[in-house]
Amino acid sequence: MTFAIITKDAEGSAIIRAAHQAAHKRYLDDNRAHLVAAGAMLQDDGATAHGGILLVEFETREEVETFVHNDPFWDAGVFGDITITRWRKAFLDGERLVSF
Repeated sequence: MTFAIITKDAEGSAIIRAAHQAAHKRYLDDNRAHLVAAGAMLQDDGATAHGGILLVEFETREEVETFVHNDPFWDAGVFGDITITRWRKAFLDGERLVSF
């Protein structure tokens, strides 16, 4: 099943984010088999991250929650708000996957 994880950084966590960025990227590399897509949400300056969007494949919501809780950003306190929701692939790589 595909899930969307939308994270918003905790206020004032920019320094913490920077300090744990390498560990977070290693964690995503180590779990790339579950990633459909992942990336930071950026401010209008195109450089300053303020959260992230991850599309992941897991069997259960509990597995997704475990994935989030094992992310170094979780322990470091980068995440201020997290939304986890099922996601349907309607379009992917320019291809329509469902009929309307």
